[in-house]
Amino acid sequence: MMPSAAKVSGISPYLTVADAAAAIGFYREALGAEERFRQMAQDGKRILHAELDLNGAILMLSDPFPEFAHAAAPQPDQPAAVTITLNLVSPGQVDRLTANAVRHGAKIEMGPLDGFWGARFAAFRDPFGHRWMLNADRSG
Repeated sequence: MMPSAAKVSGISPYLTVADAAAAIGFYREALGAEERFRQMAQDGKRILHAELDLNGAILMLSDPFPEFAHAAAPQPDQPAAVTITLNLVSPGQVDRLTANAVRHGAKIEMGPLDGFWGARFAAFRDPFGHRWMLNADRSG
């Protein structure tokens, strides 16, 4: 199943996550994502493909599949290779989502703070090793 045409954006992140089911729970509870689709692997244990509606876009993810030379999941104690940015509508959303993510196990890297570029900003690592930035324009 592919994302619906109404939700397709120019770029959709595809995350490899150790324990994709737990990650879906984190993204749902901490960031307000809504699960749209889940396909289990033949082993009945790993998620082959899942799609979440997050901040008006599709976030796709799966468990690691090393037997197919699939992408590896990040290690939470190692630097992240990629950062996912959520551009939010209001500065208050940055503070609320950051606090919520921390309550659900994220580790703050920066902020929330008022950035020199005119935005409310925060950065954190989720419990699965992925790095997130939250950004909202302060001028509105």
